[in-house]
Amino acid sequence: MDLSLSAADQAFRNDVRAFLDRRLSPEIRRAQHLTTTVFAEYDVVRAWHEVLHAQGWVAPAWPKEHGGTGWSVAERYIWQVETGRAGAPMVSPIGLSMVGPVVIHYGTDAQKAAFLPRILSGADYWCQGFSEPGAGSDLASLRTKAVLEGDHYVVDGTKIWTTHAHYANWMIALVRTADTGRRQEGITCLLIDMKSPGINVRPILTIGGDHEVNQVFLDEVRVPAANRVGAEGEGWSVAKYLLEFERGVVASPKLRSALAGIVDLTEGGDPIIAARIAEVGIDIDALEMLELKTNWALRTGQNPGAMASILKLRASQLQQAVSALELDVLGDRALRWEPHRPLYDLEPGETDDIRPAASRFLNNRANTIFGGASEIQKGIIAKAFLGL
Repeated sequence: MDLSLSAADQAFRNDVRAFLDRRLSPEIRRAQHLTTTVFAEYDVVRAWHEVLHAQGWVAPAWPKEHGGTGWSVAERYIWQVETGRAGAPMVSPIGLSMVGPVVIHYGTDAQKAAFLPRILSGADYWCQGFSEPGAGSDLASLRTKAVLEGDHYVVDGTKIWTTHAHYANWMIALVRTADTGRRQEGITCLLIDMKSPGINVRPILTIGGDHEVNQVFLDEVRVPAANRVGAEGEGWSVAKYLLEFERGVVASPKLRSALAGIVDLTEGGDPIIAARIAEVGIDIDALEMLELKTNWALRTGQNPGAMASILKLRASQLQQAVSALELDVLGDRALRWEPHRPLYDLEPGETDDIRPAASRFLNNRANTIFGGASEIQKGIIAKAFLGL
């Protein structure tokens, strides 16, 4: 495995760094630094999206013929590393990283023409309607029902933990269109206009005091059959394809930046804290090697398989470890609770490094649950590597 960058890749990295230095404003950097949830607030995401769209860099994983960058696997990895180091916010992950690739792969020509340009421009903002009160990690048990009546599906049910549904104007949703056969065979994927009559979005405040997720109720919502992605009953395959993109995020650069910030907060020479910082730093180094190994497999045309589960498992565990370490370093300074949201609306000051700590720690408790719970990831790993 060759981990060195080619001359062309080094030149690309220099271009990315120069662009970030020039276009990633201090205001956006500060807003991301003070974000205590997974995704930054909509206005921050939208501002950065516009910058990237103007540069032609908003869709790194899309092919050029659909408005993407056409970058190589190595270039996309470099982009994730450098934006993570620079403190850039994650941009429209549902639309750009999930819905776009799904529509490109499974969508009709009409769907591609209707949805892809609006995802690229940021005109449409998407949420993901997968989880339900009784269907989280066991997604195949979902109960939201869709009945075909003429040229429309009539959808009834509810989705939960729906990130940024209060901002989104479109949802990609899994619904049940049949109750016979295997549970997975009766699932269909629909693209739902969030302005449709019968949709009600109810906020859920996280334990950290933030409004990031919601419960979405669908009461006789009529969805054109033309908005079905793939064939009826093919939703499980669509979902598996989409989730491959959800779990492909490079986490080590942001973790390393967060750890460096914690080091800056330390006072005195507590040997226990120093040992914990070293331990977490070594674990981040190990995660980075796994990310490089996965990237190398992709660059050489290999399928990394269950390595995605290992990366998701370790990244979520380390996110929790870093935020717990931050609280221990701050001590009673971290007990200060700031109810105002978003935090970046507050006047800048010396407390900027303290304000997000407690909420970030509390919100990070969910990291080992969403996107595939740790128990699910361990099962995948055991089956792939141990034959269990």
